Amino acid sequence: MDHTIETIIIGGGQGGLAVSYFLTQWGHEHVVLEAAQQPASAWRQDRWDSFTLVSPNWSFRLPGAEYSGPDPHGYMPRQEVVWRFEEYIEDYSLPVEYGSRVFSVSQDGSSYHVGLECGSWKARNVVVATGLYQRPKIPPSSAGLGAQILQLPSGNYRRPELLPPGAVLVVGSGQSGCQIADELRQAGRQVYLCVGSAGRAPRRYRGRDIFEWLYLTNFLGRTPAQLPSPQARFASNPLLTGRDGGNTLNLHRFYQQGVTLLGRFMEARGGCIFLAGDLKQNLEKADVFEARLLQMVDDYIAQNEIAAPEEQVLQLQDGYLAPGILSLDLRQAGISTVIWALGHTFNFELVYLPVLDKAGFPQSDRGVTHFPGLYFAGMPWLPGQKSGLLVGVGETAGYVADHIHRRRVL
Repeated sequence: MDHTIETIIIGGGQGGLAVSYFLTQWGHEHVVLEAAQQPASAWRQDRWDSFTLVSPNWSFRLPGAEYSGPDPHGYMPRQEVVWRFEEYIEDYSLPVEYGSRVFSVSQDGSSYHVGLECGSWKARNVVVATGLYQRPKIPPSSAGLGAQILQLPSGNYRRPELLPPGAVLVVGSGQSGCQIADELRQAGRQVYLCVGSAGRAPRRYRGRDIFEWLYLTNFLGRTPAQLPSPQARFASNPLLTGRDGGNTLNLHRFYQQGVTLLGRFMEARGGCIFLAGDLKQNLEKADVFEARLLQMVDDYIAQNEIAAPEEQVLQLQDGYLAPGILSLDLRQAGISTVIWALGHTFNFELVYLPVLDKAGFPQSDRGVTHFPGLYFAGMPWLPGQKSGLLVGVGETAGYVADHIHRRRVL
């Protein structure tokens, strides 16, 4: 027998909770169905021990729980993020039901049928807030590394001392891959890093944190129409870290510090990995990205007549000296662990309605689909990149909640 309720929110992450906050303020009947057994599961289970936000504390803007502490320009550690989510749910009595994994959403007349492992729900409105980062990307050929190699997705890495002795191969040079590689290097491990095309940014520039400039210039507010291609929505974010008060991550400096830089991972076979010969091209992409980003900031400063000190960012070239390695025998290199940091896939096929584009991404207007009562929240590009970030998630959540509220009074 179906449980019946006015609105169901699928997912208890930042998007789902933000929508729930607004609905709770209006006294709107709803429930948040969360697959995990406890709050903040993504922050609690899918981040390493030393993880901090890569954006400053002032950017923590869950509606009703905006950061107001003594260190707005610091970087919040994982444990604090977790307890802030816990307090958010408790302070506003948000109706979250844990251990409620949803498998299907389908139309049922003018309502929606939501199927779970045990039982089902019926609701006039459904908000899908399961996020964009659902399953780690691990190549099928990973089995070719052999059973003697420990393999971990980046979300399962915790700290260096929990890994077996030996060198570590990190596959993927986005934010997670580079932060983990840097921590392992500082712990004295020999690190091999497969480099992709992620962009780079200095931690601070012309007197401010680079994230503040990205926010002020509306770089984070870009919509898909402003991108070079639809696929650009899923590109890696610029390399940033909040560790030790915030530092600049730079692959050229990694090479200076002893990290072995490799091209993109292609396949694994017989205990060896095979690599693309694109290391120098990928380093160049990061260099060009930084130069264009800083020019954008300079132009914004000039156009708005902002008093900001002049700054010349050091241009390193060391990574271009790295040898072009096309294959590597992990045993000969002393590699005992491979950490997969290739990003995540997303899948919204639980929604049994034609609401996805060719890439499998939801089609909507700021989270509102063309199916009355069906919404998406808590992911980027609804409508801008920041709608998937703590700094902007509340804007889309508020829009979606307001739309639900107006449907209620019609």
